Amino acid sequence: MYRPGSLRAAAAAARELANYKLDLLGVQEVRWDQTGTVKTGNCNFFYGKGNENKLETGLSVQHSLVSAVKRVEFVSDRVSYIVLRCRCCNIIVLNVHASSEEKNDNSKDSFCEELEQVLYHYPKYHMKIRL
Repeated sequence: MYRPGSLRAAAAAARELANYKLDLLGVQEVRWDQTGTVKTGNCNFFYGKGNENKLETGLSVQHSLVSAVKRVEFVSDRVSYIVLRCRCCNIIVLNVHASSEEKNDNSKDSFCEELEQVLYHYPKYHMKIRL
């Protein structure tokens, strides 16, 4: 998804969702400048940037699941999440792009802090899934 706003790349993600019969797909290294939603095929692709403008993450969601979406948040270029409404609790799906071992300790520490902030922001009874 190197080209900003490339509908071809979003359509490819939608096809992969259909091929594997998935309802939700996390995408890393989106590299699109804006924040928004693109509708392609049977999916909505949520993309955005957090406090930095480097890699960005995105989430592709089947149309049948879109009505359950309460919130989509882009925390940083490496952490985003979607909150889905469920019967008994919310489901928080975290899309994370962890730092590699070559990165310096400050980069790894800031990533872990961002992830912990999101995890501890929501009550324990909400289900949390990390991608």
